[in-house]
Amino acid sequence: MIRRKAVLAIASAALLAACTTTGSTADAPVFRHAPLVTDHFIADPSAHVFDGRIYVYGSHDVDEPPRNREPGRGFVMRDYRVLSMDRIGGPVTVHAPGLRLEDVPWASMQLWAPDATQRDGRYYLYFPAKDADGIFRIGVATGDRPEGPFTAQPEPIPGSYSIDPAVFADDDGTRYLYFGGIHGGQLQRWVSGSYDPAMGITDLQQPEAPALMPRVARLSDDLLTFAETPREVQLVDDTGAPILGGDLDRRFFEAAWVHRHDGRYYFTYSTGDTHTIAYATGDSPYGPFTYRGVVLAPVQGWTTHHSIVAVEGRWYLFYHDTELSNRTHLRSTKVAELTHEADGRIRTVDPFVR
Repeated sequence: MIRRKAVLAIASAALLAACTTTGSTADAPVFRHAPLVTDHFIADPSAHVFDGRIYVYGSHDVDEPPRNREPGRGFVMRDYRVLSMDRIGGPVTVHAPGLRLEDVPWASMQLWAPDATQRDGRYYLYFPAKDADGIFRIGVATGDRPEGPFTAQPEPIPGSYSIDPAVFADDDGTRYLYFGGIHGGQLQRWVSGSYDPAMGITDLQQPEAPALMPRVARLSDDLLTFAETPREVQLVDDTGAPILGGDLDRRFFEAAWVHRHDGRYYFTYSTGDTHTIAYATGDSPYGPFTYRGVVLAPVQGWTTHHSIVAVEGRWYLFYHDTELSNRTHLRSTKVAELTHEADGRIRTVDPFVR
């Protein structure tokens, strides 16, 4: 059952978009944070600090015709542009393309949200793309500099599927790759263990059953493959019961991210239809993670995607919206300071001044 709160959240997001595109100046929202850059549309920001500098890996939105009729067809991104800065609020460099679609031997279209990690002076870019059969896989490319250029491996990671790879490096140096997304991310087509297009374009259509869960796998020592079979990340309520498919306020849609603060693991993600970034906490990188609340209230634009990173002892939330374009497929990256409360809660960020 869709809860009343979900309906209200959808209505609120729609109202914000309508005010921006058709309303009077007096009705237009006041955005709390400015875009990091205005000459490129960079979305789905994954931020890291490498060698004392902040790097942001994101999708490069472009305004081009769709190449298919699948969900998400308007997002036709074909290269990655990395942003970097010495400090939050400082000048931002937009680097030359770090990886292009034509340089990925196995990919046919749609370089969606990426992430990166580094080890021993080598940098690893993880990215989703559709293969020749239109199936999303996850690839990895390597380079000698954090901004690239990156050279893609000749094949996707064996056993990979769906979208939105996010790398978490635990305190012991172990790397975990989280991934998955329903609807256009195709996670619903993998419930049998192999790709089945008959499973549809949304989710399982079982509102009273456990929702589709994101995936996690520990990475191999060379960071190029999975060291284990991907497993489900369980997202549960306060009683330990799985979040249900019809619980649109809390169920996973896409955009997994993990960070650790004061010994807790925080799993953050997009709820999709209800347009929030939610968070859950656990005691292990594998979960289970218990739902706690909302990190980011709805932004302007249908999609929401984020990352969370510590910079010089302070925490920041990177996210995107459509302030510059008023179009869902042309998004801009922003940054806001993030506060962890003493009891482990995260203070919700409002992207608007109200």
